[in-house]
Amino acid sequence: MSDTIHVDVIYALPDRPEVVTLTLPVGATVQRAIDASGLLQKFPDIALGKGNKVGIFAKLVKLDTVLRDRDRVEIYRPLIADPKDVRRKRAEEGKAMKKGGGPAEGSETAAEAG
Repeated sequence: MSDTIHVDVIYALPDRPEVVTLTLPVGATVQRAIDASGLLQKFPDIALGKGNKVGIFAKLVKLDTVLRDRDRVEIYRPLIADPKDVRRKRAEEGKAMKKGGGPAEGSETAAEAG
């Protein structure tokens, strides 16, 4: 068994992802991987624990989570707008939602069928 693991640390920018591949000792944490990646120095706007959350393969984790070989550490950017507020505002304006429970095109509703 190897005494090192290989992980990717990713910070997704609006136009491109920034990916750093690392070799770390077994037992390394998410925090250690992020520190070793150099992304905090390259992007000083990253605020771990304040604005930016982190995850492994799209599952939120804490900075002290121990990594496994081939994990993908993801640094998430803060949301610009709360999705609930956006939906609420759209509903107040009377706009149709993109996803919805309306009848499918060409199908009959119960009132039309009966």
